[in-house]
Amino acid sequence: MNEGVLEAVEPIVRDLVRSRGLDPLRDDPRSFDRLVDGAIADYERRVEASVLPRIEDRQRLHRDLLARVAGAGPLQSLLDDPEVEEIWVNGPGKVFCAKGGRHVLTNVVVSDDEVRGIVERLLRASGRRLDLSSPFVDAMLADGSRLHVVIPDITHRHWAVNIRKFVVRATNLEDLVALGSISAPAARFLDASVRAGLNIVVSGSTQAGKTTMLNCLIASIPAGDRVVTCEEVFELQPSLPDVVAMQTRQTNLEGRGSIDLRRLIIEALRMRPDRLVVGEVREREALDLLVALNSGLPGMTSIHANSAAEAVVKLTTLPLLAGENVTHSFVVPTVAACVDLVVHLAVRRGMRRTVEIVGLSGRSEGAQIELTSLWKAERGDLRWTGDRIDWDRRFAEAGMNLAEFLR
Repeated sequence: MNEGVLEAVEPIVRDLVRSRGLDPLRDDPRSFDRLVDGAIADYERRVEASVLPRIEDRQRLHRDLLARVAGAGPLQSLLDDPEVEEIWVNGPGKVFCAKGGRHVLTNVVVSDDEVRGIVERLLRASGRRLDLSSPFVDAMLADGSRLHVVIPDITHRHWAVNIRKFVVRATNLEDLVALGSISAPAARFLDASVRAGLNIVVSGSTQAGKTTMLNCLIASIPAGDRVVTCEEVFELQPSLPDVVAMQTRQTNLEGRGSIDLRRLIIEALRMRPDRLVVGEVREREALDLLVALNSGLPGMTSIHANSAAEAVVKLTTLPLLAGENVTHSFVVPTVAACVDLVVHLAVRRGMRRTVEIVGLSGRSEGAQIELTSLWKAERGDLRWTGDRIDWDRRFAEAGMNLAEFLR
């Protein structure tokens, strides 16, 4: 591609966008197509009577102009690649992506100014801001992808940008079975557990597929239930008829107006939910979630952990951040009483897999909670261990026989 042509036409297109008041994230994409076509045609007419460089590939020029003006510039090709799951920029010449379960250094080069322009365009529709007083931002993009940015002087020199693409590969537990992420018997057990109202925690490392699993579990909620979801940034995609989705809010320019997950959970309880789903617990909001679940409200959440057992330990620790009056003597038996299942995920040979499902019997002694391994990965397949917990009454109340799902 003749870079001289691109550099000559891009300012013209940008001027047209500004003069016409077009918004790349809200307006009809066809408006930008027509605008770019017009700018290229005008350039071609001027070429005939000047020494301007000629266009070598009109289609590619059109695509590159759209990417620079209405898209993500040099990053657009990665965003358009269906095999790329995540993109991160550490600086010029340091653009990486996750593809096929591996992360690789790409040949994309993006300048600091281009990064700022891309972030500005991507953030425009989110209502979130990035400046010296708020050097971090976490936002959902128009296509459902998640953007995270950190700027200097928090970072050493360059802006650090992560774009986790919204790639829908599974919308229910049957899809996960088809992808080889979970065995069919274990999926049927989880589906029945959701319908029976068991409280479920999904655990795993970053990129293990926790949000995808949570979305698939939500799909098993009976259609007549009212669901309220609380997240830092919208990622869950419930397709149920009665759903209220809420996300946190940053402070305004005066340093006021922030809404955290704790407040969302408290407000959710006033909205007559039949189910509460918290996208992820990381801090003090774990206490509010436990209090909600302990009141008899079925719910789900996810948590970063290296094993199901570590997830339970973390759930007994995070609530202590809520204040000095919160003690282990309260938290441990509360976790034991209101959390029923921990579904642990891991990445094995580049594949996201469910490797263990652990049940909590409700019993605890001191700081120890009794755990029962119900399903465990053996030779690559998730199998029932033969152990069980007495949830017969809860399954029976939902019109099911627990024994039919433990095989």
